[in-house]
Amino acid sequence: MFSRLRSDIQCILDRDPAARSRWEVLTLYPGLHALVLHRMAHWCWGHGLKWVGRFVSYGSRWLTGIEIHPAAVIGDRVFFDHAMGVVVGETAEIGDGCTIYQGVTLGGTSLYKGAKRHPTLGKDVVVSAGAKVLGGFVVGDGAKIGSNAVVIKPVPAGATAVGIPARIIPARTASVGDSSSTGRKFEAYGITQEDDPLSLAMRSLIDNASSQEHQIALLWQAIETLSAQPGKKDCVPGEAATKECFEAQRLTELVGK
Repeated sequence: MFSRLRSDIQCILDRDPAARSRWEVLTLYPGLHALVLHRMAHWCWGHGLKWVGRFVSYGSRWLTGIEIHPAAVIGDRVFFDHAMGVVVGETAEIGDGCTIYQGVTLGGTSLYKGAKRHPTLGKDVVVSAGAKVLGGFVVGDGAKIGSNAVVIKPVPAGATAVGIPARIIPARTASVGDSSSTGRKFEAYGITQEDDPLSLAMRSLIDNASSQEHQIALLWQAIETLSAQPGKKDCVPGEAATKECFEAQRLTELVGK
């Protein structure tokens, strides 16, 4: 038990630059308190003490602002950062090394008792503030859920889900199956510059338009050169685009680098 507690404290020190000491984490981090109380509630639930488990869970919610059903399964090194308003449903499963921020809901969309109604998070998943993950599907290892996203379908390992309803951005590397955190940089709130699909689409369109204008300018320059040769008629209109004026860099800055 104490080794697991030390591991929980260390993961908070590793991921939160505001954490200054183990004592501070142990006494002042509600996410850690919610985990400890949940393990007590989960033990009671697993040993047939359903009401006691729910009572401990209720007390934990009152003390920490984090509501975790006692039947939920939570792995090691899970960090509830700030975490006020987090709701974790009965059949939810949270893998090792996950980070969950404030306002997150791991909810269910089915009313059938005994069914798998809530999501399963793989290892090292980051669920950003305000995100809602609804349904009994799997979020793969190393996936990221953007702030305020509403996820209603499975997310592949290493992918990013953003938007309402969430759009899936596949992982950019081939090693998405490697769920180990070794050598991987932790990204607060799961944010990177390449995780907005609309910005990616706009940048692609801007690059394509810029390339087309460059090709058109080259064509007109070639036509102008040919028309300037002796015996050739002037076939270049006065408004021919022999020079590029497409401001690709400015547009790219507007949609985000």
